[in-house]
Formats: sequence, structure tokens, C-alpha cells
Amino acid sequence: MLAAARDVRWAVGDDVSVEYVSRVPGPPLDGLIDDLYYLEGAPPYSRLMLPAAPAPLLIVNLGAPFVIRAGSHAVAVEYADGCAVATPTRAWEFGYPSPTRSVGVHFRPWGLAPFLPMPAAELCDRPATVEQIWGRPAISELRRRLIAAHAPHEMLMLLEEELVRRLRAINGLGIVRHMSSAIAETGGAVPIRDLGVAAHASSTYLARRFKEVIGVTPKRLARSYRFTATVLAIDVAAPVDWGDVAAGAGYFDQAHFVHEFREFTGLTPTRYVEVRQRFLREHPDHALEGWPLPAD
Repeated sequence: MLAAARDVRWAVGDDVSVEYVSRVPGPPLDGLIDDLYYLEGAPPYSRLMLPAAPAPLLIVNLGAPFVIRAGSHAVAVEYADGCAVATPTRAWEFGYPSPTRSVGVHFRPWGLAPFLPMPAAELCDRPATVEQIWGRPAISELRRRLIAAHAPHEMLMLLEEELVRRLRAINGLGIVRHMSSAIAETGGAVPIRDLGVAAHASSTYLARRFKEVIGVTPKRLARSYRFTATVLAIDVAAPVDWGDVAAGAGYFDQAHFVHEFREFTGLTPTRYVEVRQRFLREHPDHALEGWPLPAD
């Protein structure tokens, strides 16, 4: 089933083009994955800041190495074959080569775990290379086949077949998926204790299963959804009352909100608005839905 296919062109010079092709996988992957994608071209920004959002990611790199800085104080690391990123707890920076070429997977919060040989918590803020999770022979062969493919849709079919082949059962996936879906549907506002009671599971058991499958506890996942929903609802074209924003998100202390804002986005609230406004000025025809944004 094809979800979307389009060419996106940004005016960074006279003829810069980025192609993004997206495909929704069929069963049994559709309950784990939002989409598979192909990306090629010269991005408008060499460095992007991504939030601590509930969105695990797998990238199989087909071009020059890219760079990830997992947190503002971390050391930048090069990734040649690609990477796997579990649900982060802080903002992270992604550096594109120019041009870039890759295929990847946008997972649902619980979706990466069935393809990992280790608990997701081991990748929390510590992205792994694809070689580390699947082995050098396997990723070398997959990259060879992808590079030899004739079109993006063929490449995505190859990636989907590889994922189906690697799919494995995960203990506790069902309860984690059910609770995570409830958390997502409420934007993180549902009481975690109530979910645990309804699932007839202790908080200790749930925290352990969530860390194994998603990488973070249920409460941390709820914080991520709550914060992401709050920030993406901000209208940067109008004056922002940060006290109202903080209160609306359930923060009783604006200082706590600002601290968490920097932790989740890598930016102060004021700087965040400036960066979003800059993006819209430079790309007025782009439908900005939130992330990612240019890094400072």
C-alpha cells in the first residue's frame, strides 16, 4: 500500500532537490511501523535538531557517512552504514552529508524492539550502527541489494522484506503496545496508574517491560507525548504567552517547563520560536508540521 510519494524542492541555490518517497508496509509490519521511506538529494540544512519525541528510527545509509550528536554535550559520531535510534530522552542533532541518500523506517514507539538483539533501553540516547544490531555481513548484503535496485519503490520493497524476515516475538509487546496506544491517544494525559490497574500489572513490571520494548518508562513516554503535543500546538506567527502554555500543559512551575523545554528540544522557548519562524521565512511553501528544524 503506497502512502505518499512526492518530490520536495527547497530553494537553497538554483537547483537543489530533495526526493522523499514514503510507503506504508502491509501486515505484519503495519502495527509496528508508520512508514518506510527513501531520501535522496541535497538537504536545505546540513544539521537538524530532532526532539525527544516517541519516534524510534532506523536508517540504512547508502551515501557518505552522516553524523549524530546525542545531546548538546555529547561528542558527534559518524555513521557509515546507518543507525538505529530508540526513543530518546533529550534532543539530538543529525548532520547530513550533501548529497545524501538513504532508506529508513519510522517506527511506532514499540515497533523497533522486534528487530533488536538487545533491550531498547540500551539504545536510549546511544544510537547503534546497523552493523551492531544485524551484523556486518547482513548489512553489507542489504546495502548492496538496495544500491543495485532500480527505483525507490523497489528499494522500499527490499527493506520491507528484510524487516519481515527479521521480525521476532517480544515478551510483553502486547501490553506495552496497548498502553502506549492509550497514552498516545490522550497526548500523554492519561493517568499511568489507571492504565496499570486496568492491565492488572504492577508498576515495576510495566516499567521493566517498557524499558525493554520502548527504552523508557510509561511515565517518561507520557511526558514525551504531552510535551510534543504542547510544543507543536504553538502558533509561532502570534505572540506566545509562555505562562499560559506551561499551565495548559500541566506545569505548575514555569521554570520547570523551561528546563524541560531545553531538555526535549535543545532550545530555549524563545529560540525555538525564532528557529521555526526562520524556517518558514526561508521555505514559505513548506507545510511545517513541527520537526525536524535547523540546528543552531
